[in-house]
Amino acid sequence: MSGYVWFDWHMANILKRLSVAGILGLLLFGFAWAGGNKNKAVVVSFHVETEANDHPNMIFSAELGGKKRVFRRMPEITSKDFVAFTPFPSEDQQSYGALIQLKNTAATRLSNTTTVNTGKWLAAQAFGRIVDGVIIEDPVNDGKIMIWKGLTLEEVGELDKLIPRIGEEE
Repeated sequence: MSGYVWFDWHMANILKRLSVAGILGLLLFGFAWAGGNKNKAVVVSFHVETEANDHPNMIFSAELGGKKRVFRRMPEITSKDFVAFTPFPSEDQQSYGALIQLKNTAATRLSNTTTVNTGKWLAAQAFGRIVDGVIIEDPVNDGKIMIWKGLTLEEVGELDKLIPRIGEEE
């Protein structure tokens, strides 16, 4: 009889530990899987230039304006902030640009960001690569942001799936 109690107590303890470990594993897997999907949804983002002495995990470097520059990894504006867009052929005749209309909250954020960061670069990242960048000269208060060049026709098609064109119904 004592062997039966010993087996019961240890087995119950082992089962409890396995259950807790399994639940934690499923939660961690779920968070990682959801995080992976969330990152895929961010197709276009805008990043402000920063100092090279910031924490290495918080910055990335890219060549813009003929010089290697450092940008915040955390974007100021992302695709989730977009209301609508209008693509256009860029001046280089090899790619496309886009005028992007922002949600009100993002328009306010862009206005604040461009006010505080005058003289710095704002980089446009699309589909995992830097496609364009501009120097912030004045605050942007109209709720619109521009990518002047660098998008492919296929990428414009992907944006069409994500948001409507300016002036079109959703």
